[in-house]
Amino acid sequence: MIRSARSMAGLPWIAAMAFFMQALDATILNTALPAIATSLERSPLAMQSAIISYTLTVAMLIPVSGWLADRYGTRKIFILAVSLFTLGSLACALSGSLSMLVVSRVVQGIGGAMMMPVARLALLRAYPRSELLPVLNFVTMPGLVGPILGPMLGGLLVTYASWHWIFLLNIPIGIAGIFYARKYMPDFTTPKRRFDFSGFLLFGLGLVLISVGIELFGERVVLPWQALLVLFGGIALLLLYIVHARRHPAPLINLPMFKTRTFSVGIIGNIASRLGTGCIPFLMPLMLQVGFGYPALIAGCMMGPTAIGALLAKSTVTQVLRRFGYRHTLVGITIIIGILIATFSLQSPGGSVVMLLAALLILGMAMSTQFTAMNTITLADLNDENASGGNSVLAVTQQLSISFGVAVSAAVLRFYQDVEATTVAQFHATFLTMGVVTVLSAFTFMMLRPSDGRNLIANREKKKKAT
Repeated sequence: MIRSARSMAGLPWIAAMAFFMQALDATILNTALPAIATSLERSPLAMQSAIISYTLTVAMLIPVSGWLADRYGTRKIFILAVSLFTLGSLACALSGSLSMLVVSRVVQGIGGAMMMPVARLALLRAYPRSELLPVLNFVTMPGLVGPILGPMLGGLLVTYASWHWIFLLNIPIGIAGIFYARKYMPDFTTPKRRFDFSGFLLFGLGLVLISVGIELFGERVVLPWQALLVLFGGIALLLLYIVHARRHPAPLINLPMFKTRTFSVGIIGNIASRLGTGCIPFLMPLMLQVGFGYPALIAGCMMGPTAIGALLAKSTVTQVLRRFGYRHTLVGITIIIGILIATFSLQSPGGSVVMLLAALLILGMAMSTQFTAMNTITLADLNDENASGGNSVLAVTQQLSISFGVAVSAAVLRFYQDVEATTVAQFHATFLTMGVVTVLSAFTFMMLRPSDGRNLIANREKKKKAT
């Protein structure tokens, strides 16, 4: 009982630490890409593989994390995850080439894929449902602070130290996480179940080939038909996974949940709409530094309003959804996001900084509203049997959308390098294109019905009145 009490007391802090490390790492690198590119003697516009390698690895391995934790225990797998993330960070700092950096980011991604899901799984098993909401709110707060600190801290370290410290920063946090996990993390296990290894290979390799195919179009290291062949190879493997999952008794990802219309629309909408929003953390710091000539510190600070806007919008999402409903909110807010992304094509080195910061603040508020609405409607109508699997699929989709957003925007940017004469014009054309893509993605949410999600809003109102 003493061990259990000690574990319960420290567990939320461990989960919060994991969320902070992931959120910080996801945003701190973007500001430093030009400095890393200079150090590794590469073009800043060809550094997207350093981001994609991490997010794609996380997306591939999220479905595996739950099975590993169930089989070997949450404490053991969490310590392994933090250890890999920390060692991967050290390897990133020691990288002398882009290839070595990408490999090191993959090691980081293996740890990152297990770190937060396993911590969240431990919380779900340690706390009764009635106590879970305040615990999860506490855990997610560092994840909201990370995107604010990330770009600023990245710019600060690049300006006054070196880009290597962006990764070295994770090491003391990781060591502390391992120490406290040994002391406080409960070691929950469940009865052994068979792992769908064939399904994992088909699904994972399919995602890799699709992402690599998109990136090959941008890098132009092979002929277009060869890149297309890789892309179609990835799609073929995903189709083979669907055939496999229909026959397997316990597939990696269950297909029946996709019969739930709101879940399917939410997943498709996540992928389509985040192609635009996923490109912002990658493209904006690059344009500010490479195109406008801003120092890394200033470029990092200028990304702050997006995260601040996301925090501000948290308190208004419920009122917006209550007034307009999920369908109208998602269609309208996605169009607004697309227009805002397109307006970045009007920014220039001599333009108003205040207008740019205001647009980034509003974009952060709009993105926060869209993400919250998408996430809740995606899981709203799943039954208890599919809820866990649906949550994993949503997590995979979110990571994939970041990877695809970076890959697609980088390919578009490469295309405009042959069309537009100046670097600024190339970024302008890319933002305009990604804005149009985002506006078009709004039509995905037209498949929702006006009544969808009404029960979610009604239940929130009942709980609010009860308290």
